[in-house]
Amino acid sequence: MSTENLGSEMDVFLHAHPDTRFLEMLVTDINGVLRGKRAVAEEFAKPFGSGANFSASAVVLDTLGRTFDGIKYGGRDGDPDYRAIAVPGTLVAVPWASQPTAQVLLDMVELDDRKPLFYEPRAVLRRAMQPLLDLGFTPVLATELEFYLVEHDGKTFKPRTPSIPGSDLPQTGAQYGVMDDLYDVEDLLNDIDHFCAIQKIPAGAALSEYAAGQFEINLHHVDDPVMACDHAVMLKRAVKAAARDNDMAATFMAKPFKDMAGSGLHIHVSLLDADGENVFAGESCDGAFSDTLRHAVAGMAAIMPESMLVYAPNANSYRRYAPLSYVPSSPNWGPNHRSMALRIPLSQPHNTRIEHRVAGADANPYLVVATVLAGIHYGIVNRLEPGAMVETSEEVEHEETLPTRWPRALDVFARGTILRDYFGPEFHELYHQCRSEEEASFHSEVGSHDFEWYLRAV
Repeated sequence: MSTENLGSEMDVFLHAHPDTRFLEMLVTDINGVLRGKRAVAEEFAKPFGSGANFSASAVVLDTLGRTFDGIKYGGRDGDPDYRAIAVPGTLVAVPWASQPTAQVLLDMVELDDRKPLFYEPRAVLRRAMQPLLDLGFTPVLATELEFYLVEHDGKTFKPRTPSIPGSDLPQTGAQYGVMDDLYDVEDLLNDIDHFCAIQKIPAGAALSEYAAGQFEINLHHVDDPVMACDHAVMLKRAVKAAARDNDMAATFMAKPFKDMAGSGLHIHVSLLDADGENVFAGESCDGAFSDTLRHAVAGMAAIMPESMLVYAPNANSYRRYAPLSYVPSSPNWGPNHRSMALRIPLSQPHNTRIEHRVAGADANPYLVVATVLAGIHYGIVNRLEPGAMVETSEEVEHEETLPTRWPRALDVFARGTILRDYFGPEFHELYHQCRSEEEASFHSEVGSHDFEWYLRAV
């Protein structure tokens, strides 16, 4: 969209919302965290014109919001500003703000030639998926996000456990899919639905997941992978805002509680050809699959080991991988089987798709989708064949062939040869350095468990 059209988008919005006092300008960092700043009315035009000044280091911060010592960006280069341009179609109202406020997502660009900043996640995804687009395919994609509602009892955080009506007794058991759990937080879910409608987030089904206080919200498929990831990060923000408005807290940590289910980010993807036909379609979900689907599955499996650092970006991420948890630790595949890393859900030929089930809810959706689409392209162009398919209802022994520990994932990522070409060598090296530095920083901390386990005994 041209700068002129961007300006028109802001004009149209202000005509509909003339009382708007603030504009929240947002970028997504490499951890998937939205960071930004709030502009006043006199500054509204900047991101829709020549661009607003924005600190480049905001995109490469650690989870605590600190700059990294091992890279130049933000630490050794004087933290220069770059240009931040409004992403067309993302200007929306902020319904939870106390004053009339708008928000817009930004693309970071170079100062001289306005090229995308190579380490900004939206740019990484565009680069990674371009080879697939060059083959004439259009990915159709949606995400599913799981999260917990949490509370603090004065000593520790715990899931918000529903009470048995008429008493203070907590509900026991996981109680997957119990509708009463939805009614227990009906006001919050209504707020999420309201927020999503205003912000054009195509939210679909909501369900009570496999633990007390855990929920999942599905997003509808779109034929723009970058937009699908925009929806995911905006949904996270809306969920947290709705929880805050209802005196709760929401977290997308991968494994907030030891003996309870982890939270995942599941990616559903299909592929259309130039005629709009689904090239994954086969005879049936339980029957034959197209050659293209098999090649895509094989490519996604091939790239999976070196992509684990993306699927599990921090220390807590790796606590999610455990037996009997529906969290795969091996790149297996098959139809209608939730233990699979790559599941082919029940579907009709027109919507045959692959569900990628490895990433945690804490992962950066842009980078996760970048690996998914890179894997699909790699499998198709090399005509790879996947391993043996696991049949529906087949019992599967737990097998751990993926690097499910942080240092191991760092090593496999660094030595990987597939993802580097899709990410670009410069970003590949940068991402590894940032994750390595955060792993070292986390490992150096002396936490309460050190004292509980070792202080007296040793």
